[in-house]
Amino acid sequence: MPERLDRPKSDQRRFTLRRDKGSDRFGAISEGIARFLGTPRFLLYLTVFVLIWLAWNAWAPPELRFDKAENGFTALTLMLSLQASYAAPLILLAQNRQDDRDKVSAEQDRQRAERSLADTEYLAREVAALRHAVSDTATRDFVRSELRSLLEELRSDGDDDNSERTQGSHRGSHSSKSERHKK
Repeated sequence: MPERLDRPKSDQRRFTLRRDKGSDRFGAISEGIARFLGTPRFLLYLTVFVLIWLAWNAWAPPELRFDKAENGFTALTLMLSLQASYAAPLILLAQNRQDDRDKVSAEQDRQRAERSLADTEYLAREVAALRHAVSDTATRDFVRSELRSLLEELRSDGDDDNSERTQGSHRGSHSSKSERHKK
């Protein structure tokens, strides 16, 4: 029965292996093996295996030995050669996969650098435009000096008008007083 998309997946474990289409499953497995072959744990396991093999075939009862020391431990040599013959291609495959990942990563880094450069250039243009706009705007000191000069002009114009008014009002008040006295 096909899975329904409107229901969550069940927590039941399936006993069949799922094959992911489009994934390089063999490459991933071989890369995992190649990574393990390069660890100190593998070297320790291999050393213990060889020591047990040699000790068993050197000191075990003769009827239980399966690799004779007189023959130079031929079976052990064949086992190690077989392991090396599989390890070398697995390591090469893992290196090729790593090269492919490095190429993709380098391409992504290049694209990211191009975007960063474009963003930086845009921001530089914006900063230049802002500097140009700021240079055209009036500064606080300029506005203050202009306001002071306008205020001084208003005061000087006001003083001239006030002096004329005060002189006119003094004349008017004298004339009105004299007219009152005459009456």
